[in-house]
Amino acid sequence: MDFETIIYEVKDNICYITINRPKALNALNVQALTELSKALDVAAEDENAKVIIITGAGGRAFVAGADISAMQMMTAEEAYDYARLGQTTYNKIQDLPKIVIAAIDGFALGGGCELALACDIRVASEKSQIGIPEVTLGVFPGFAGTQRLPRLVGTGMAKEMLATARKIHAAEAKEIGLVNYVVPENPVAKAEELAAQICKNSMSAVALGKRAMNEGMEMELKKGIEHEAALFAVAFTTADQREGMTAFLEKRPANFK
Repeated sequence: MDFETIIYEVKDNICYITINRPKALNALNVQALTELSKALDVAAEDENAKVIIITGAGGRAFVAGADISAMQMMTAEEAYDYARLGQTTYNKIQDLPKIVIAAIDGFALGGGCELALACDIRVASEKSQIGIPEVTLGVFPGFAGTQRLPRLVGTGMAKEMLATARKIHAAEAKEIGLVNYVVPENPVAKAEELAAQICKNSMSAVALGKRAMNEGMEMELKKGIEHEAALFAVAFTTADQREGMTAFLEKRPANFK
């Protein structure tokens, strides 16, 4: 793809979206957010891309945050538009009918933490540090961090991270459920391992299951359970359901399309 701040590539059914501003520690300016949004649109329609891995270039940062130099002189109206751009871009990750894995190597701060939060699975290297330090700049997270973080780690821990602005090291991030895996180095390799395992399964079932979880979490429990049943029924209209169950009964690997 013809991007300046994003590298987009697909290999073995895995789509790699790399934030490519290493000199700026992959900080997200308007151009990077706009190109990330377009890359996600391409990935959503790319039949060869079954699982998406998002990472940062350079080895020092996943995304170190938003571009402060671009934010410094923003008016309130411009700040609102910037927040909405980040939010709508990250919402695309949540709403994608594909699993998105964040491979974090280094700093994931501010908008970078919020980008990781929007992903379905997070893998971090041991050197990684994650946090929402925006209060040190006189603002607070504006790319849905105040909403996604407490849903993931609990309100108490989220408020502590917000108010203290402290950076969470990878080991602690694993303890509090902020990341799924911590690896010594090269989190992309672990993300690829997970992606390969996911790709063996029914993509339509994975998509429906992700949707049931995302939408159900916003519902009262009984409504969420009813919604699950409705989507469960949808799965029975797919070729994958017929193939998966036939393969099980025939004692052979399923050949999902």
